Amino acid sequence: MPDIITLAHGSGGKLTHNLINDIFARHLANDILKQGDDAARFDLPGGRTAFTTDSFVISPVFFRGGDIGKLAVCGTVNDLAASGASPLYLTCGFIIEEGLPLDELERIAASMGHTAKECGVKIVAGDTKVVQKGAADKLFINTSGIGVIASGIEVSGSYAKPGDRVIVTGNIGDHGCTILLEREGLDISSDIQSDCAPLNSMLEEVFSITSDIHVLRDPTRGGLATTLNEIAVQSGVGIQLYENQIPVRDEVRGICELLGMDPLYMANEGKMIVIAPEGPADRILEILRKNRYGMNSRIIGEVVKAPAGRVVMKTVTGGNRVVDMLVGDQLPRIC
Repeated sequence: MPDIITLAHGSGGKLTHNLINDIFARHLANDILKQGDDAARFDLPGGRTAFTTDSFVISPVFFRGGDIGKLAVCGTVNDLAASGASPLYLTCGFIIEEGLPLDELERIAASMGHTAKECGVKIVAGDTKVVQKGAADKLFINTSGIGVIASGIEVSGSYAKPGDRVIVTGNIGDHGCTILLEREGLDISSDIQSDCAPLNSMLEEVFSITSDIHVLRDPTRGGLATTLNEIAVQSGVGIQLYENQIPVRDEVRGICELLGMDPLYMANEGKMIVIAPEGPADRILEILRKNRYGMNSRIIGEVVKAPAGRVVMKTVTGGNRVVDMLVGDQLPRIC
């Protein structure tokens, strides 16, 4: 591992995992932290609880389809939902750079309030710090969230089993592509916007018809490919993907080809990976497609025994491609 922090350490890829394992996990290790999922799960007197925290440093703070405030609420709610929890309460901390216009801060706060209402959560505590100009980039937000897990729901990145089907709840790469175009000011005509959205209600609809789901995970930093690699390693299984089943907008595919990027590694902020046994998979897909955030859901692959810890994709030309975890960073500060 390099002896200094680089932007690639924040990509969600191999360097991020090295940083977590070699420094944080080594010094902070405990049974709950070792779960390795998007939210910690533990028992309290009131029942099973999920708890998560996240920080948002995206640039620009306003983008097509959302802003840093909406992103902060959705990202935290989705991490709780990915643990099988119903989110209840959030906290938020603001690190504000001197010089940020008050009207921009108010727009962001209003967006957070509107999104929290849609999610059915309450923001119940917070903190504000202001730093001198140049010590931050407009605004950073940290959020924490807590939710409850209903009896019978057991999901984890460690629970994928051979024979399971892999579902993704819609087109991949929209968020990453949107931020890329806006940040770099690329003169490319496009209607693409971020998929930033809260997914807790959609998943609660799924759990209302079946609790037979093994894994939930939102493919944010590092995209679909990196997230599936994480699951394959956690569960000690292989994952077989089918390229012709993976939903990607033609615009996203074209922009990625033009810039030498891969949609599989582009960040998403309104998609969920659902891994479930073959039996209920079709019924789960049916429920997802009835929701506005899951209309383009597809089964994109299956869990296999070998090669364990690897993701392999059957390409449209009939070959096999090893889909590794992201190395480096296609686009830093994506969330």
